[in-house]
Amino acid sequence: MITNYLKIASRNLWKHRGFSAINILGLAIGMSACLLISLYVSFELSYDNFHSKADRIFRIVTDIETSSETSHKGSSWAYGPNMKRDFPEIESFVRLSRVSFLVRKGEAKFQEEKTLFADSTLFKVFDFELIHGNAQTALRDPLSIVFTQTAAKKYFGDSDPIGQTVLLDAEGLVANVTGVVKDLPTNSQIKANMFLSASTMKRYKPDADNEWAAFEPMTYLLLKPNTSAETLSAKFPEFLQRYAGKIMTEEKLKYKISLEPLREVYLHAKYIGGLETGNASYVYIFTAVAIFTLLIACINFINLTTARSVERAKEVGMRKVVGAGRLRIAKQFISESVLVCLLGFVVSVFLTAFLIPYFNDLAGKTIILGIIDDYLFVLSFSVIALGIGVLAGIYPALVLSSFQPALVLKGHFKHSRKGVFLRKALVVSQFAISITLMIGTLVIYVQMNFMQNKDLGFSKSQILVLDTDADPNKAVLRDALANMNGTVAASRSSSIPGSRYQNTSSQIESSSGDLQTAGLHEFLVDFDFIELYKMKMVAGRQFSKEFATDSAKTMVINETAARLFGYSDPRLAIGKRFRQSGVEGEIIGVIKDFHFQSLQESVQPLTMRIEPEYCNLVSVKISSANISQTIKMIEEQWGKLMPNRPFSYFFMDEYFDRQYRSQQQFKALFVNFAFLTIIISCLGLIGLSSYAAVQRKKEVGVRKVLGGSTASIVLLFYKDFVGLILIAFLVASPVAYYICQKWLEGFAYRTDIPLWIFIAVALLTTGIAIITTSFQSVRAAIENPIKVLKA
Repeated sequence: MITNYLKIASRNLWKHRGFSAINILGLAIGMSACLLISLYVSFELSYDNFHSKADRIFRIVTDIETSSETSHKGSSWAYGPNMKRDFPEIESFVRLSRVSFLVRKGEAKFQEEKTLFADSTLFKVFDFELIHGNAQTALRDPLSIVFTQTAAKKYFGDSDPIGQTVLLDAEGLVANVTGVVKDLPTNSQIKANMFLSASTMKRYKPDADNEWAAFEPMTYLLLKPNTSAETLSAKFPEFLQRYAGKIMTEEKLKYKISLEPLREVYLHAKYIGGLETGNASYVYIFTAVAIFTLLIACINFINLTTARSVERAKEVGMRKVVGAGRLRIAKQFISESVLVCLLGFVVSVFLTAFLIPYFNDLAGKTIILGIIDDYLFVLSFSVIALGIGVLAGIYPALVLSSFQPALVLKGHFKHSRKGVFLRKALVVSQFAISITLMIGTLVIYVQMNFMQNKDLGFSKSQILVLDTDADPNKAVLRDALANMNGTVAASRSSSIPGSRYQNTSSQIESSSGDLQTAGLHEFLVDFDFIELYKMKMVAGRQFSKEFATDSAKTMVINETAARLFGYSDPRLAIGKRFRQSGVEGEIIGVIKDFHFQSLQESVQPLTMRIEPEYCNLVSVKISSANISQTIKMIEEQWGKLMPNRPFSYFFMDEYFDRQYRSQQQFKALFVNFAFLTIIISCLGLIGLSSYAAVQRKKEVGVRKVLGGSTASIVLLFYKDFVGLILIAFLVASPVAYYICQKWLEGFAYRTDIPLWIFIAVALLTTGIAIITTSFQSVRAAIENPIKVLKA
């Protein structure tokens, strides 16, 4: 029986191969889009799941509460060892702190930006695979290094690196290679090319294990089996009071420790701390897009199948006459539906395999190398395709199997009003989804354009930045570049807009006259920084070499910081006292707010102080006359003054825009999938318009005989479909507006949704409907009426 069903189904598919191709192609595109999005969502949800103890690993986050705000930090160096000693529930801990080191081996020299200080317990807590070395001792001794496979190959080629040495930093510290770890998985939030033993920190911070106020590392706790994180967290307030109570009292702030489950850090982290993080809202949005894309494909299938019901009516009548029951006929049509879906699935697998490299580029990460890399996922999706075939085929099967044989064989069969209404409702539904995605696409474009063109409050054009990484010749380099042909000015600083910045507990005299504590972003700069970046002063003055105290005891704050401490007029903050990082002095100026973070964040309170020792970044304003020649001259100066360091640079505008990389990737993915839904909807329109042309052949012939023009007949076809599109637009517009408004709420600075977007989408979808149905409509309108009526 099944063989017979398949034979009839294959004959039917071939007989109506045009409709079959549209059906299969629509389903294939919908399934491919759904498969790709599912791979993306699955990958985003899989972060850190490969750790066998992931359910027992928690990351520490510290909330620092002041009288005016609450900020989120990682942990201090003292948390881990003291918690391990005081709480028997903790099996182990590991601290990770991001740093950058110059590494040299013979002629090979690289600035390893992705370096992490790590405790010797790294491989006990996490399941990073150590290929060479002893997991228990690899990071035990000071100046011990564990390279990833790729990093080790840069320095040692194919030779065994264990026991060999490299030189660190300009001072040439001799470090021992004690291990090689397999390249960290792509779906790991922890990214590193090199791990350096945390005991090396003793060279820089001898008393690091007793530091309670320097929130530099990320600390991960491995709890013992069956330990409640909530119960453990309840003990932290007393723990903090015992060890850091004096600091909190003196600084007039409060620490609060919370534990984040490892598997939730990637998508739901309160504090990023140099980790790779995702966006949970993007996962939800793309999940919805996947479901709706597949839904549109299924709607197409149902629409086209029920629309062709007239052509199958006599077949059903004959089967019923010769004894076929309704259930058997329904089984036949469901089997045809399953066959079409499985064919669509096969096509989608090949289409997905072809699109994977492009999809990885759009996503900005290697989600999957090939379709066979996750064959179990593909097999499970084939079961879903089978289910789709059954579910999508049920309604057409019920419709077709319900035909009355006596009426059908007499030729009295016609479409029911319910059937026509359902098809129109399905067309409206699928285009409402497509229109929603089109409006969303344009809103994303408008918002991204708004962010890239908004006045940031500083100049970022023609500025080249070099990281000297605390090289002793950094001041000499800055002076050499400032006086070189092709450069306009040069400056040094600890941070630049868009870079990592130091958030420091600071005290500033408030409007009430007392010293108020707050966590403030800190830029350490030289005398030329404000001028080079063309920042504007709104009160007081900027730093000047003419004032001896400016080099040690003065501060410039931004407008937001002035408001934080109660000064509605920035001029009132001038001359007020401050304490920060052991320095005391007075505020000499208030700078106009500038966006040193992404526009997704509101401008935060900021301080600037002269502190040359920590100014490792050199910003160089270059002329536009001959940029390549100027860069070559800068490289020559670098080679003379810093021969042991690899030359590298970046342009300020490109660097700042990297903050929007995830939004750009989201935009690219969203646009492409929105385009696919439009294609699928258009395939449905092509099928329906083609069938409508066949069904109305005699009507068209009669109209032409009675004098109807070609244009009037074409408009007759347009009217039906364009009307449905306009209804879909009216349904989709308020939904799209609401969704887009919710998305825009994630940006501190955002554009309004302009009216022209809705007008443009209305015209565009109407145009698409007209173009899509034009070929069939015009062909039906120009056909010879005599030939049609004779038939």
